[in-house]
Amino acid sequence: GLRIFGNLPYNISSPLLFHLMDAAAHVQDQHFMLQKEVVARMVAAPACADYGRMSVMLQWRYRMWNILDVGPDSFSPPPRVDSAVVRMLPRPEQALLGLDPARLKALTAAAFAQRRKLLRHALEPWLQAQGYGGAFDLQRRAEEVSVQDYVSLALELPAISRQESRQEPPAT
Repeated sequence: GLRIFGNLPYNISSPLLFHLMDAAAHVQDQHFMLQKEVVARMVAAPACADYGRMSVMLQWRYRMWNILDVGPDSFSPPPRVDSAVVRMLPRPEQALLGLDPARLKALTAAAFAQRRKLLRHALEPWLQAQGYGGAFDLQRRAEEVSVQDYVSLALELPAISRQESRQEPPAT
């Protein structure tokens, strides 16, 4: 598999990381230097302020570690932000449970669109529009739901059409 290493431009790191998910099956490992805040969002745990859509999507696809913090004084000229190096190991296909990434992407976009609201208000209308009638606990905020709970819910949803998966809210 490919081994990818890079110092990603901070202004495009999030879209690039989402784009690289499509090739993860062909990757042995990835190591990137990114803005420290981006790495914090990538590896954040539920109920943490940094936990969001990026955390869920990337943690579903990769095992990740913040392996090194790099201060501005390591560069010339020094940037105005701190940096960090993240290690990303793609999960084996069987660990992904056959989940269509478009389904998880649409679900997390809907859940985190109004992250401070209870899911009963933010996600329930979207779930109903998808034809979901299950018993998912909607008395929580999006940031309180584990990656595994999002994956389980996504697996219960009907398939998402290609057209719908292209029409998503912006990443948060």
